Amino acid sequence: MSHPIERLWGARFKRGPVAALSALSRSPDAYFSLAAYDLAGCRAHAFELQRAGLLSESETGLLVAAIAQLSADYQAGRILPSVDDEDVHTFIERVLTERLGALGGKLRAGRSRNDQTANDLRLYLRDNVRKITRALLALQAALISQAQRHIDSIAPGFTHLQQAQPIVFGHQLMAHAQSFSRDVERLQDWDKRCALSPLGAAAMAGSAIAMRPEQAAQDLGYDGVCENSIDAVASRDHVAEFLFAGGMLGVNLSRLCEEVCLWASRQFRWVALDDGYATGSSIMPQKKNPDIAELTRGKSGRLIGNVTAMLSTMKGLPLSYNRDLIEDKRNAMDTVEQLLLVLPAMAGMVETMVVDCRRLREQAPEGFTLATEVADWLSRRGVPFNAAHEITGRLVQLCEQTQQELHQLSDEQLMSVDPRLTGEVRRCLTLEAAINARCAYGGTAPVRVAEQIARLRIKLAAQAEWAAGYAGLSL
Repeated sequence: MSHPIERLWGARFKRGPVAALSALSRSPDAYFSLAAYDLAGCRAHAFELQRAGLLSESETGLLVAAIAQLSADYQAGRILPSVDDEDVHTFIERVLTERLGALGGKLRAGRSRNDQTANDLRLYLRDNVRKITRALLALQAALISQAQRHIDSIAPGFTHLQQAQPIVFGHQLMAHAQSFSRDVERLQDWDKRCALSPLGAAAMAGSAIAMRPEQAAQDLGYDGVCENSIDAVASRDHVAEFLFAGGMLGVNLSRLCEEVCLWASRQFRWVALDDGYATGSSIMPQKKNPDIAELTRGKSGRLIGNVTAMLSTMKGLPLSYNRDLIEDKRNAMDTVEQLLLVLPAMAGMVETMVVDCRRLREQAPEGFTLATEVADWLSRRGVPFNAAHEITGRLVQLCEQTQQELHQLSDEQLMSVDPRLTGEVRRCLTLEAAINARCAYGGTAPVRVAEQIARLRIKLAAQAEWAAGYAGLSL
């Protein structure tokens, strides 16, 4: 009478592991969600065994059909891992053996859990990077939509959280969109390095049976095979690099969130958040809190922590595979989960917020934000900029003393500061003049912001096509 396989190892041991070891060694329940990716690898390996002559064509057909059925049953919840299944690989082999008998056990030939787990996580990350990209592109679409509405909405621009120069609000929104576009580029660039299959590396020295790993790689949507079998199972720099890209995205999200919190505050009152994307207080009935922004801002620390945790785990590990590397899945899966949680909420919040253009314009000249226009005006008339800077500084002092704005000063007051300051300078002391003067590539002039939006739309369309074009996981 045959007994179900409980472990994929242990033949040389006189007794099984103690309960404490079993509890420590068993994969967390979340890791079993990699079953779809492991089954994809199983399918590819079945054809590899047929090429190697270990499976007949009919046996391969039976295995492939059983793999497809197991995948459907798992996704539908008709079959679940047992407490005795150490990991997803044990779970799948147990079920296949229960359903196919000895044929199910043949699938283990020529491979190891070392190359299987490396393959599972690569497939998982490549698949989810596209999901993250699509969610991030939805946020980009929301930012562009708002920016398009506010190409001509004049607002104060800040440095050091102090009002600096007037800008259009669309330009501010597009600054965030540009950083998110680079986040997608980082993920695309990461994918080029991650698109190599570790299958065929087996435990670490390569397989004496799986001799056509390039075919298995093609079946799974990879661009090729890892060059070195030791590196294939031991490296996790692609995981750390993904975690960095996720952490950087989290930081960029956090910066936008901080600004939304400021914009929605009573002190700024630049934007009103839609009721569906805000919460209230349990004690203060008047409150409307930007919880999505705050929660997302908090997640950024968690994403940064995942990078740190992975790098700390990898540091000092000898080649090749070590069980320490099981931590890669916790960090990677958490980053994926958190990003897919916050990105749709952020997109909705940005898309539905209402901008108070009147208030933006009112605040735009406050704090003498047009002072640079005076210095530039003097420079264009031959005054060295260091002198123009000093003259403008004294002009601001006069405005503070007399409680006037720059454009309100009389000709006599202007010339009392410096005889080169004539009444003509007032022509540049309007918000529109300051905005339109900055019409070089990348500037805040509305015509340039419109061009920036058009260029980014083209880039985002290409990024969307890249995300949609992936077909690595198929059963």
